[in-house]
Amino acid sequence: MCGIVGIAGAGEATPLIMEALRRLEYRGYDSAGIATLVDGEIDRRRSPGKLAKLDAVLKARPLAGHTGIGHTRWATHGAPTESNAHPHISARVAIVHNGIIENFRELQDELKARGHKFESQTDSEVAAHLITDNMDKGMGAVEAAKAAVARLTGAYSLAMIFKDHEGLLIGARKGAPLAVGYADGQAYLGSDAFALAPFTNRVAYLEDGDVAVIDKGQVAIFDAAGRPANREIKITSASAALVDKSGHNHFMAKEIHEQPEVVGHTLAHYLDPAGPVVQHHGVGLRAALSQASRLTISACGTAYYAGLVGKYWFEKLARLPVESDVASELRYRDPVYPAKGTALFVSQSGETADTLAALRDAKAKGQVTIAIVNVAESSIAREADIVLPIFAGPEIGVASTKAFTCQLAALASFAIAAGVARGVLNEADEKRLCAALLEAPRHIAECLKASAKIEALGQEIAKARDVLYMGRGQSFPLALEGALKLKEISYIHAEGYAAGEMKHGPIALIDEAVPIIVIAPHDALFEKTISNMQEVMARGGKVLLISDAKGIAQAGPVWASLEVPAADPFIAPILYAIPVQLLAYHAAIAKGTDVDQPRNLAKSVTVE
Repeated sequence: MCGIVGIAGAGEATPLIMEALRRLEYRGYDSAGIATLVDGEIDRRRSPGKLAKLDAVLKARPLAGHTGIGHTRWATHGAPTESNAHPHISARVAIVHNGIIENFRELQDELKARGHKFESQTDSEVAAHLITDNMDKGMGAVEAAKAAVARLTGAYSLAMIFKDHEGLLIGARKGAPLAVGYADGQAYLGSDAFALAPFTNRVAYLEDGDVAVIDKGQVAIFDAAGRPANREIKITSASAALVDKSGHNHFMAKEIHEQPEVVGHTLAHYLDPAGPVVQHHGVGLRAALSQASRLTISACGTAYYAGLVGKYWFEKLARLPVESDVASELRYRDPVYPAKGTALFVSQSGETADTLAALRDAKAKGQVTIAIVNVAESSIAREADIVLPIFAGPEIGVASTKAFTCQLAALASFAIAAGVARGVLNEADEKRLCAALLEAPRHIAECLKASAKIEALGQEIAKARDVLYMGRGQSFPLALEGALKLKEISYIHAEGYAAGEMKHGPIALIDEAVPIIVIAPHDALFEKTISNMQEVMARGGKVLLISDAKGIAQAGPVWASLEVPAADPFIAPILYAIPVQLLAYHAAIAKGTDVDQPRNLAKSVTVE
């Protein structure tokens, strides 16, 4: 979601802020801006669109100053226009804001009645006016900021600078992440350690209710009760180097082709190839899984589909009852959690607002919480009882690819561990399944060799208005994920269905203009999936079959087919994710869309 950067230092702030904002582009945004102090006065530059447009504005009208804040905005309240872009300024303060201020209308009405005039349609601007109003009443800057933050309802992170207060930078956090960076004589605020990596590797993460006061490089943090708080300063592993495309045209293509390597990293951490056995469980994981009466898996988007695959694995291999739900629904339906229950939450960023809220709710209701995340310093990682990192490395493309397959690799490892811990799998079973997993990187590399053929098929898919995906068993979540990928980056309407459900309604959509992507590894459900495929073809459906050589040979004539290497059915979801991703990528290229930053989407969704 939106990105925040704040600098209080000795050098020119604008070039450093721009560098940090470029590192936050992966989050997705639709406008950007910077404000600094120039001779005690607040000056500002803003632009709708990408950072290149803001850069052009800054070249035409340079912005000096050593104290400043910057922002990339993903629109929630108000269109992505210059007037709605951050920073927002009132008479005495400039602010940047992530999240949503739920009571902004109430506060806005109150402030308008006292003569404040608003320039934007955003909820964010009210924070600037509220701080100015407090200062007009005689409060100092720090006191005014604390009093204003105390009145805000919702999830937010804020950074602010003040007229006539050189070197003063204040941050506040409730729900949305915010980090403080420490360096000699300087201090920084950022949405995450990745944004701050060029400046420092010493980072402290604010907790909910915290206010951080940076004054001429000195940092003081106060908790929600106003008491001094010592937040642990951690040495972060975030790379200071900007991630590049390594010769690929898009980050998404680079990340798809990194999957043999990064899935190998995930498996190398959790599996001992000499066994082969699961060697690393996370502290307390084995006990949590062996004693669990039920496992609740929750996530959003692609991570939710990874969790759905995990449901099949945990139930089959560990005989562990599993309930899966999207995080935005889970806590609002007031779920009944069992005694000795365990809840597993999956998130690439570790900052997904709905997933974090669901984790907190489950924890409050007595569940042991487990997090599968890509960012070890994230909020979800810090708050879960057990943390299982996936080691995918920075994923810049908004549509998740390598994080998805690494999530699957981690889930598969833990499903094996659960099966062993619960006495369902014996030593021979564990070795067989781990051996199959360890073959996944090699098979992924084989899948990537079909990219040229998939490119041609993607160009055909790009001509369609509607596309259907279908699969059975653990291939059903792959159908959902395939449809999501196509929607996300090509803007083609696509839906995923359980193959057996086609005749219960969706088959009415079938005609010769609707491609149907059938995901059908040659497993125990293959014959049933092909039977459903034949029903579709009988109605004129244009079928693209994704299967292994044996499956393609047995299925009979189809419009087109993609061959996936034959492998143990256990790892099929990891392998079949590759052609599904490439198909969406090449369809999007053919459509001419912005593959890495599709419209209306953000990488890290930090609002509900």
